[in-house]
Amino acid sequence: MSSDLKVHGFEEVAKHNSKTDCWLIIGGKVYNITPFLDDHPGGDEVLLTSTGKDATEDFEDVGHSDTARAMLKDYYVGEIDVSTIPVKQKPGKVQTSQAATLQANQSSGFLVKLLQFLLPLIILGLAFAFKKFKKE
Repeated sequence: MSSDLKVHGFEEVAKHNSKTDCWLIIGGKVYNITPFLDDHPGGDEVLLTSTGKDATEDFEDVGHSDTARAMLKDYYVGEIDVSTIPVKQKPGKVQTSQAATLQANQSSGFLVKLLQFLLPLIILGLAFAFKKFKKE
C-alpha cells in the first residue's frame, strides 16, 4: 500500500448507492463496483442492497470463490474510516421488537378467529329473533 492511501468516511461511501455509482465496504476496504454491476452472477440488485452499510457479512455469507476475492482488487478505491461506521442495533433490541410484533400478530389472529366464530352465531340469533318477532 502506498503512502497516498485514501481513507473514506462512511457517510461519503453511503452516498454511492445507485446503478451508476455503487461503492461497497468489504473487510475494511472500499470498492467502486459500478463497472461490475451488469456482470455480477447474482444480479445488480443484490449488490445495491449492500450499499450504505458494511457489506462484509453479506459478502462472506455467500461464500465467494478465490477468483471473486481476487477480482475485488480491480475495484479498490481505499480504506474505510472505521470510526465513522454506525454502531449496529443491539440484538436484544431487535429481538424485543420482533417479539412485540409477533405478539401483536398473535393477538390480532386470536381476535379474527373469535369474530369468525361469534359473527355467524350473532347473525343466526338475530335471524331467529326477527322470525319470532315477525310471527307475533
